[in-house]
Amino acid sequence: MHRVPLRAAAGIAAAAITLFATAANGSAMALLPSSSGATSSGSTTQNPYDPSYGHPYRHGAVPTIQQDQKEKAWAASHPANAATTATTGPETLSYGGGIDGIGVNDGAKSKVYLVFYGSQWGTQSTDANGNAKFSGDPDGGASVAQQMFKGIGTNNELWSADLTQWCDGAGVATGAVSCPTNLPASQYINYQSGGVLAGVWEDNSAASPSAATGHQLGQEAINAASHFGNTTAAANRNAYYVILSPTGTNPDNYQGQYCAWHDYNGDSTLTGGPVTSPYGDIAFSNQPYNMDSGAGCGVGFVNSPGTLDGYTITMGHEWHEMMSDQNPAGGWTNNTGSSYNGQENSDECAWLSPGTAGGAGNVSFGSFGTYPEQASWSNDTNECDLSHAIINHGGTTETVSVTNPGSQTSTQGTAISTLQISGTDSAGKSLTYTATGLPAGLSISSSGAITGTPTGTGSSTVTVTASSGTATGTTSFSWTVNAQGGTETVSVTNPGNQTSTQGTAITKLQIAATDSAGKALTYTASGLPAGLSISSSGAITGTPTGTGTSSVTVTASSGTASGTTTFSWTVNSSGGGGCTAAQLLGNPGFETGSASPWTASSGVINSDTTDEPAHSGSYDAWLDGYGTTHTDTLSQKVSIAATCKTANFSFWLHIDTAETGTTAYDKLNVQVLNASGTVLGTLATYSNVNANSGYTQHSFSLASYIGQTITLKFTGTEDASLQTSFVIDDTGLNVN
Repeated sequence: MHRVPLRAAAGIAAAAITLFATAANGSAMALLPSSSGATSSGSTTQNPYDPSYGHPYRHGAVPTIQQDQKEKAWAASHPANAATTATTGPETLSYGGGIDGIGVNDGAKSKVYLVFYGSQWGTQSTDANGNAKFSGDPDGGASVAQQMFKGIGTNNELWSADLTQWCDGAGVATGAVSCPTNLPASQYINYQSGGVLAGVWEDNSAASPSAATGHQLGQEAINAASHFGNTTAAANRNAYYVILSPTGTNPDNYQGQYCAWHDYNGDSTLTGGPVTSPYGDIAFSNQPYNMDSGAGCGVGFVNSPGTLDGYTITMGHEWHEMMSDQNPAGGWTNNTGSSYNGQENSDECAWLSPGTAGGAGNVSFGSFGTYPEQASWSNDTNECDLSHAIINHGGTTETVSVTNPGSQTSTQGTAISTLQISGTDSAGKSLTYTATGLPAGLSISSSGAITGTPTGTGSSTVTVTASSGTATGTTSFSWTVNAQGGTETVSVTNPGNQTSTQGTAITKLQIAATDSAGKALTYTASGLPAGLSISSSGAITGTPTGTGTSSVTVTASSGTASGTTTFSWTVNSSGGGGCTAAQLLGNPGFETGSASPWTASSGVINSDTTDEPAHSGSYDAWLDGYGTTHTDTLSQKVSIAATCKTANFSFWLHIDTAETGTTAYDKLNVQVLNASGTVLGTLATYSNVNANSGYTQHSFSLASYIGQTITLKFTGTEDASLQTSFVIDDTGLNVN
């Protein structure tokens, strides 16, 4: 059966009427209105400032702060409606016997579905936490709602643990004020470990009504059940649909009266009547965009500016009440005849100021954030609790499981990348970690991060223990530390023979080297032409002042090992014997934003500053990078005058890849072709094996092609999986 409060006429406060109906156990029971007061005869008159006055479906309605003050003032001025001599106390909740067999959201985990009702929410996108956000949500309420429901039951939070005292079903008598000791765990509300958000839907098929009725809100909940595939009564036994109306709307005329309420589809008092459901009973709430009501609905109630304080408080309020009274009022409500009569657990603690007994406050949900919430009434502590011990029922044993990271291999003297061990506590408590058997030089933090530099070699068995303080879990794995792989060496890449012109600044030549121990290198050089110098990072710059050919030796050193490379450098006199010194390539840095005079495959000219930024300027040429069988080409035809003595082709190349190992799967060929397209020579072939973190300059002498018209061509080929990107920039063909 469903308890129906009085529909008292406005202004009538003195009439004392009691309705009776048949309770679930067959006995007669009084039907008392929400937030009513008791007369000396035990009958009740409803507080006219109660938001459910004349609207009995507004279960658990959170009055505005102003309305709440009026309610309390009216109750104080009507002593005939003060608390009775109920032995259990004026705020004690009792069990309503269930409606359709449903009293509380018991047994399984709660499934909360957020329904953003109406096209006014605007365009949907995704925020940094992977949540849906909307262009029509000026205060960002959608993201906060999702994070809050994701966070319930995490970080060992105890705000939701108050719910673990409530039960329903067989053996729980109508009117009971506590749960029997012999109930199975399936008849209690479980601790909601690990978050309760089950789905998000923006229903933008039409605009949300300007003032949706209770019937319309219930129908939207049924539409959501269909959308989420919850098309059986069993699927909806633990489901709850939060109907979030957009800013600027006034669902069920909430403005100035209340901030939220909850109900179920079968309530015959809904404005417009009950809603027929083919999917079983549907629990839902009316969640207005109550930031529009300002301080009346809690803006700034806990924090400053606290724009969303009231939004999270009222969502948490209604969720608590749905959990303990899923089909109102078949769950746990006040039936003492006091001024709290008809109220649910959260109603009795509404708008208690932060810092006072049972007052609202911030609740931390760990990585999901901290949100203002209010306390809820607890029969077992006889107070409003913002924090409550988790009650495990039916002998449930708390357990801790620890994820095994698998066997580990490290190198002596080389710092490891942090290894994060993770565990889960069945009661949702936070964990601390210890370890035995770690290689010398390594340690584990209380948060499960293993760090350090191994100092010895050999294999050991590592056991990691995670503890909640009352339960523990362990995992074991092997860890092998290998000796350093031989003598440290430094290899230096030879840039090839170089040609410059006296008085002309050179394009910077970057020397590259690799240290086998991964150490940083510094560079020195001997034999450089006058006017040139090398930086400690390997960049050769300057303007040659003399002429002639010299042998240049570059040395790269890690401090404990070094490597060298030697190449020739010819500086020609200015003028070059009839050849005008020039750079012959058109659009050498692709800064026109198009290929011409290059010929390029579709999509090669690139201005992406995030994934493949240019070496300089704004554009580069990005070949391949698709991770599937693909070929890209980039070419330009150029003529080298027969009067020139030197011709030097250079470019900067960056290679990144998802390939691993030493096999060349994806390749870039740099070739010289004649006028008819015949390959005259391959200057170099690069592959995924040559991947580098930045750009490297490559130079080649084209002296053998002086007097010819040639085509310089890059051809990038990629196999069927794992991308390799060949990115080219700042090309040049310098002649003299």
